[in-house]
Amino acid sequence: MTSIITGDIINSKKSSPKKWLDSLKTILNSYGNSPLAWEIYRGDSFQLEVNPKQALEACLLIKATVKQFEKIDVRLAIGIGEKTYSSERITESNGSAFINSGECFESLKKTTLAIKSPFETFDKPMNIMLDLALLTMNNWTATTAILIKAVLEKPELNQVQLANYFGKTQGNISQGLKRAGFDEISKLLQHYKTQIQTLC
Repeated sequence: MTSIITGDIINSKKSSPKKWLDSLKTILNSYGNSPLAWEIYRGDSFQLEVNPKQALEACLLIKATVKQFEKIDVRLAIGIGEKTYSSERITESNGSAFINSGECFESLKKTTLAIKSPFETFDKPMNIMLDLALLTMNNWTATTAILIKAVLEKPELNQVQLANYFGKTQGNISQGLKRAGFDEISKLLQHYKTQIQTLC
C-alpha cells in the first residue's frame, strides 16, 4: 500500500511563484527526490508519494507552507492503494493509489482536502472529519500558518521553546495554537494514524 497526494495551488495567478514555489519544493523534498517521489507540473500542480501513515500530516504541512503566503491556498487529494507500475517519474507511475488520488482530486468541488482509499468505511467518517477541520484550517492567517508549520516540523519543541524560536511570549504561542485549532487537529492526526495502521 502507498499513498499519492495530488494537489494544486488555488489562486496561483494572484501570487508570484517566486514566493511560494521554493517553500513548496523544500517540503516535497523532505519526503524524497524529484521526479521519483514528487513532481511539479503545469506550474502549479503537483504529485507526491508518501507512506499512508504520513499522508495527512504531509497535507497539513503543505497547507501550512502555502498559506503563509497571502491570497493563495491549496487543494489536496489523498489516494491510498497499490502502485502497480513504477516509472522514473511519479506522474508516469500507475496503480489504484494513483487512480484513487486522481478521482478524489476531480471530486474536490466545495472542499479542499479529501481522501479516497479501497475502504469506504474509513473514507466516509474521515472525510466528514476533514471537512470539519477545514472550517478552521481554511481560515489560517499567514502568521498562524507559519506557527503550524514550525510545530509540525519541530514536534519536539514545547511552547516555551517555540516562543524563543519566534521571539514571542509563551502566551502568544498558546493563543496562536488555540486560534489554529491545533489541539483538535493533533487529535485528528492521531486518529488518522491509528485507523491507517489497522488498514495498511
